[in-house]
Amino acid sequence: MKTTIRWAMQHGVVRMAAARAAKQGDLQAQFMRDSRHRADPFPFYEQVRSRGRVVRGRLVCVTASYEVVSEVLRSDDWRAGPDEDVMPAPIRRLARWSRDPRALGPVDPPSMLVVEPPDHTRYRKLVSKVFTARAVEGLRPQIEAVANQLLDDLAGQDEVDLVASYAERLPVAVISQILGVPPQDHERVLRLGHLAAPSLDVGLSYREFRVVDAAVREFQDWLGTHIERLRHHPGDDLLSQLVQIEDGGERLDQVELKATAGLVLAAGFETTVNLLGSAVSLLLEHRDQLELVQKDATLWAGVVDETLRMEGPVQMTGRFALRDTTLEGQHFSPGTVMVTYLGGANRDPQVFENPEVFDVRRPNARDHLSFSGGRHFCLGAALARLEGEVGLRALFDRFPDLEAGPGAQRRNTRVLRGWQTLPVRLNARR
Repeated sequence: MKTTIRWAMQHGVVRMAAARAAKQGDLQAQFMRDSRHRADPFPFYEQVRSRGRVVRGRLVCVTASYEVVSEVLRSDDWRAGPDEDVMPAPIRRLARWSRDPRALGPVDPPSMLVVEPPDHTRYRKLVSKVFTARAVEGLRPQIEAVANQLLDDLAGQDEVDLVASYAERLPVAVISQILGVPPQDHERVLRLGHLAAPSLDVGLSYREFRVVDAAVREFQDWLGTHIERLRHHPGDDLLSQLVQIEDGGERLDQVELKATAGLVLAAGFETTVNLLGSAVSLLLEHRDQLELVQKDATLWAGVVDETLRMEGPVQMTGRFALRDTTLEGQHFSPGTVMVTYLGGANRDPQVFENPEVFDVRRPNARDHLSFSGGRHFCLGAALARLEGEVGLRALFDRFPDLEAGPGAQRRNTRVLRGWQTLPVRLNARR
């Protein structure tokens, strides 16, 4: 019963409303219902941009303007998750009744993705020390060792799916070390992470929701077992430290602990998988840029940020007006939903010259918004950049003749963008 109600409130009502709104020309509704936008959303972002810096719709407001997206992400007038206090009382009671601690996904409180200060500040403080630039740089030898071992395993093979054999395995191994996940659990974490990834989308069918819900439940059950294992046999990893905290002012309860650890774990590999796959695809498509990097290794950081700009692993995020506020001379009442198209802002010609061109020497590529902004700026940004730089350089150093193979498939999600499969020939010239 609760599962059905949660689907209805989170997706079913949205699906029905979107069907009506799409017929009346609502842009976001059309985006949700047209599967073609999943493969190539960028023409749609340009359509939004042509309508104005902020476009009001029947369901939500949307923007692909770099300046507006930046302002919304950094503003205290817009919050990351809906404010239940402004919901009608019956809806608020139903939402709280149907919430299931065993099925809390990345967009359910108390996830850091949707909570606001003071809770967000408390959660972030507890895990941020592991993700400082200095701490992340200290992980470089470990990341290089993992990358080299994975590439050793590919030796002697001619054709592989780069996602399954490398792009997935590098980040999951690294984030698992940070959270004390044993190697025998890596495959399970990968499988459940992929199955649960559509939870970031809205408007799922009931069948899709049941698959996601089952994966989230299994993941939460596994995570609870993993936490108990670390409680009795702690290591020197981040999660062991969080479990052992005894200060009542900082200690996380079991639900908060699972939400925080689960988000760090899933976000720690899902987005980096997409980054690695997209970077390889772009480099193989633009051989002139690959040649530049192979001649000048200092450009690998530029490859990472230009990939993040061109093919951001997270294409959009939503914000909710916390109070009466104005933006671009327009008034927005509490509860108004603003969908910010990060992927569109990253190709705003007002900020990025020739935005459709992949240029590893682009001077302002690092100004992209793929890591969001403000208080919800991605905690793992430095780690993702390092994994991308190390992983890509090691791959092309080992296999300089790498070429794309047939049969590549995109992920079937709107929020997350990346490759489901990416076949490559490792030694094409040979």
